[in-house]
Amino acid sequence: MTDPIAGTVDTDLLAEPRLVVEPGMAARVSAVAGPVLQGMGYRLVRIKISGESGCTVQIMAERPDGSMLIDDCEAISRALSPVLDIADPIDRAYRLEISSPGIDRPLVRRSDFERYAGHLVKIEMAVAHQGRKRFRGTLNSVEGDAVRLHRDDARTDEDTDIALVMEDIADARLVLTDELIAESMRRGKAAERELRQNLGLEPPPPSHARKSDPTKSNKPKPKHKPEGVRKGAPKNTKEHRLAAARRRAGHIDPTEGD
Repeated sequence: MTDPIAGTVDTDLLAEPRLVVEPGMAARVSAVAGPVLQGMGYRLVRIKISGESGCTVQIMAERPDGSMLIDDCEAISRALSPVLDIADPIDRAYRLEISSPGIDRPLVRRSDFERYAGHLVKIEMAVAHQGRKRFRGTLNSVEGDAVRLHRDDARTDEDTDIALVMEDIADARLVLTDELIAESMRRGKAAERELRQNLGLEPPPPSHARKSDPTKSNKPKPKHKPEGVRKGAPKNTKEHRLAAARRRAGHIDPTEGD
């Protein structure tokens, strides 16, 4: 393949299977595009075929760390277009569109749910859970084969905290929030900096510098002071003023030594 990702790639994340997949014609495109993307060091996220501009085939892809740059989209388009022309998985003319998953992205792998724990999501189930198929709430964690969700749309007679089986999820997507936008900007800047370093356009970080983990939040940690420890004892209290007055009057302070 042409233009693979420079630098190291997490092979486990790269080979991780999707839990949410497409049916029909999109599945045929997926069978062709998936191996090409993986060979270049990218992961397939979602394929969407729509009637816009006649027929548009949108392929969402990403790096294993969840980032995606314009250069990545261009490299994928150059490599994938001739392969799709030969395989011909669609029986009519179409326009190919390569894109990043976006900020309010779909969640299609186990690592997606783990990476975005703490963020607001909307989930639609293929198999109903407690008589419902649509849920909204905050991702808490992934336990076994299920996603734990703290719901903000629960009625008074419904459970607020639920576990949804990942294989029964038909669609899961992040909800756009200020916190999500801030984290997306941080990930994008880190990926762009790494690309420039790999291309030799920017000096590598010094050996003592700690590399940030894009899967973790960089929010500042609150500072905790030990109880009972004060910044400094006051030096102008009533006791100090009385002692100074006694010294000026010639009295001896019993607290002082000879």
